[in-house]
Amino acid sequence: MSTPELIDTHAHLDMAHFSGNLDEVVARARDAEVKRIICNGIDPSSSREAIQLAHQYHEVFAAVGIHPEEARRTTRQDIEDIAILAKDSRVVAIGEIGLDFYRDYGPREKQLEVFQWQLDLARRLDMPVVIHSRQADDALVPLLSTWQKEHRAACPGVIHCYNGSVENARAYIDLGFYISFGCYIGYPPAKAARMVVEQLPIERLLLETDSPFLPPQSHRGERNEPAYVVEAANELARLKGLGAEEVARVTTTNAERVFAGLK
Repeated sequence: MSTPELIDTHAHLDMAHFSGNLDEVVARARDAEVKRIICNGIDPSSSREAIQLAHQYHEVFAAVGIHPEEARRTTRQDIEDIAILAKDSRVVAIGEIGLDFYRDYGPREKQLEVFQWQLDLARRLDMPVVIHSRQADDALVPLLSTWQKEHRAACPGVIHCYNGSVENARAYIDLGFYISFGCYIGYPPAKAARMVVEQLPIERLLLETDSPFLPPQSHRGERNEPAYVVEAANELARLKGLGAEEVARVTTTNAERVFAGLK
């Protein structure tokens, strides 16, 4: 029996960290049974590059969007540029979008404005969203509640690289969102994240690497890459008391449900 494949639902393969050996990176992912990878844009330029990679490698799909760190420079025209990019056949989501109140990349009012523009775009195009949230859950939960009441999407999207409370995770799930975890749940200090994982239903969880960031404990100090999502899957299996094949099967099914374009 073949091992069920895994999906890395969040990576940044367009970044300079991968220049020069991306062929090998994708090959290692393929060998590790990571057969699909979503490359997330953070601005119009990187979103274009994500699409180019998605056409170059059949394992790669793209999400297009503007990260909160770019909000202060974002105009309405940028959103329309993203709208045009989103129509490409290899694009499966609007992302990475959201709010970051930890680094405060830009004025919070501007972050909120740009985020709302992109939520409106996702609703207009009927696409899921990939959401970045750092110390912003208290603002995001009511915003997404209002959006979802109007949008009424069966699978509105994913809260990526989750590091919040179990209460907020459940609030997101109640709104229809899925929660994604990466290799960082295996870090020794990440006890709170592991407790959250233990209390959430696996039927609402996804796996990611956020490559090139947040490598697994066994590769700390190195570049992260999609093949290492296997380590996140193994840690999830340990925390949930499940076999690796069951975790692969369920999280892959979950990802296909959120990102219909992966099928």
